[in-house]
Amino acid sequence: MKTVSFQQTQIAPGKIVCIGRNYVAHVHELGNEMPDEMVIFNKPNSAISETLSATHGGAILHYEGEIVYLYQQGRFVAAAFGLDLTKREVQSVLKAKSLPWERSKAFDGAAVFSDFVPLPEGDGLLGLTLEIDGEQVQQGDTSLMMYKPEQILAEIQSFMQLDDGDIVMTGTPAGVGEVRPGAVFTGALVLDGQPLVRHQWQAQP
Repeated sequence: MKTVSFQQTQIAPGKIVCIGRNYVAHVHELGNEMPDEMVIFNKPNSAISETLSATHGGAILHYEGEIVYLYQQGRFVAAAFGLDLTKREVQSVLKAKSLPWERSKAFDGAAVFSDFVPLPEGDGLLGLTLEIDGEQVQQGDTSLMMYKPEQILAEIQSFMQLDDGDIVMTGTPAGVGEVRPGAVFTGALVLDGQPLVRHQWQAQP
């Protein structure tokens, strides 16, 4: 089983539950319709990777930076920065045929994460930033989400059991794009604009 790091402990998530189309600007940038209800899909444990790849099976990958939560004992206990990697051309074909997205979203290596850190106390605004080769390309926070973390948790649990160690990805703000081989990605989870955790990857061919 693939693992993620939380407080110097390796945790093996049973599944990764993902929320799509959760930021209005991202919905518009891809020309999608606004959803009538929460868009939810899953990635398997095998999607987790420490390596950021630019391609998979000959398909070009696109990045989506996200705030990611770790579930334990009935609630979210930690958060991280994550990259949801997508075969955008494959996804477009699947959507046009009204077919599931797994081939474009659930492949091996489709999810990379920073270390997880405990959720901060208080009412601070949790957000993310993503830089590529030193240039900021994505920025967002929970205030911009159509569905907030507590709503996401309730909706998932209305039809699906979450087990300790499961991960929930909460959607991406505007600014997604193609992963270029050799590019340096620096993702950060931030609280009121101040980094809680940062991670850097160099995209592999």
